[in-house]
Amino acid sequence: DPSYEHDACGVAFVARLAAPASHEVISRALWALEHLEHRGAEGADADTGDGAGILIQLPDGFLRDEVPFELPPTGRYGVAVCFLPVDPAQRERAERLLERTVADEGQRVLGWRDVPVVPEHCGTVAGAAAPCIRQLFVAAGDAVEDLDALERRLYVIRRVVEKEDLPNLAIASFSGRTIVYKGMLTAAQLSHYFPDLRDERAASRLALVHSRFSTNTFPSWELAHPYRMLAHN
Repeated sequence: DPSYEHDACGVAFVARLAAPASHEVISRALWALEHLEHRGAEGADADTGDGAGILIQLPDGFLRDEVPFELPPTGRYGVAVCFLPVDPAQRERAERLLERTVADEGQRVLGWRDVPVVPEHCGTVAGAAAPCIRQLFVAAGDAVEDLDALERRLYVIRRVVEKEDLPNLAIASFSGRTIVYKGMLTAAQLSHYFPDLRDERAASRLALVHSRFSTNTFPSWELAHPYRMLAHN
């Protein structure tokens, strides 16, 4: 019933489609996000927000500098941003599920990257619920013709993993085109919690930001991002 729907979240979009990818696009989007803080919300812990996030193009050059393994050419690999259990045993189970599913779907695991975070830029309530955040790099299999075909394979992998419904496992994004950084954060905290977003090597031609206001669901790390506002890959 539309009468129960509420529009409260803040959204902004920055794009330079005729210019090379740049860090300036990301910086401008983060500036816009911080000025959307009035469209977000917070609880009794004023430093814990309902959520904030950013979606950008996959920063290929930055990622190549950051991982200790070789990446295939652009368009021949994808990255899953994974929210994993803090408990080591549960995290290993979740990672094995992801790696096994990648192999079962004919793709190849390249390796994992720990996403740097600064816990001090996170509220007490959000920090207590914060997941372990890692990026899984997946290479396209030989049978994958192009990036569109890879996106479809990555979507299948994601859905197979999600149907297992493991506790404390969520995939924020899984794509060869875009990547998401998000959390149960305020708009102003996002770029400070994730140092990747302030790195000049991270470049994009577009950025979508989201400041969340929970109207009918309780805030959580899994929901606090712009990706669910779009169609999945």
